[in-house]
Amino acid sequence: MTRRFDGDRLLIATHNKGKLEEMAALLEPYGVSVVGAADMDLPEPEETEDTFVGNARIKAHSAARATGLPALSDDSGIAIDALNGAPGVYTADWAETPNGRDFVMAMERTHRELEAINAPSPRTARFCCTLVLAWPDGHDEVYEGVMPGQVVWPMRGEQGHGYDPIFVPDGYDITFGEMDRWEKNRISHRAKATAKFIDANFG
Repeated sequence: MTRRFDGDRLLIATHNKGKLEEMAALLEPYGVSVVGAADMDLPEPEETEDTFVGNARIKAHSAARATGLPALSDDSGIAIDALNGAPGVYTADWAETPNGRDFVMAMERTHRELEAINAPSPRTARFCCTLVLAWPDGHDEVYEGVMPGQVVWPMRGEQGHGYDPIFVPDGYDITFGEMDRWEKNRISHRAKATAKFIDANFG
């Protein structure tokens, strides 16, 4: 049976400040205050699944069990058609270094791999977001959003985070990295998934 969130405080199971800020802005009109996993001193659970929904479930349920609060997690990434959907669930892994995540390095790798196979233009891709809302008793609800577009080179723009400077969403001629954050929040894969979450819980 579908369950609705009826509280006013929601744990966002992420250590990513960019994602936390986006979710806080999207949920603010509904009177929901958010707290991040880092604020609760929660560890980052190992993401062992090979799907967005699988990894989102790991994070949401881990946070809900640890805190006794409903927890909303996000697993998202970019899937590039010419690379058979890579990096996909490994989007953040491509940026891992011993000193933290380096998304410039990840975008450079993406470009090298596309050039190595002489991928034709447009290099179609899509940002995918899966949200899982989990309760401490183990119940969860799933909401998914997709933003189609293409990857471009060179990198453009200083806004956003992750792979935003190389992704041009369909219907636009600028990258997410060049886009005003509020415009991106309105159209992004995360916005679409969050809209489903909001419609299901506050509509």
